[in-house]
Amino acid sequence: MAFMEKALHDLSDVVCKQQAEIDRLTTRLTMLADRMSGLDEPGGEEGDPVDERPPHY
Repeated sequence: MAFMEKALHDLSDVVCKQQAEIDRLTTRLTMLADRMSGLDEPGGEEGDPVDERPPHY
């Protein structure tokens, strides 16, 4: 019985860590999706053409 309780506790810890990782990755994915959608819009993060380096650099 003690072995089963320890195994259940260990599995519960693994599931908790996995959920925390999933939450962290979901947050990062949402942030990246927001950044990418900002690049598609005119006037996004592309910047002013005057500030761009010429292609020969």
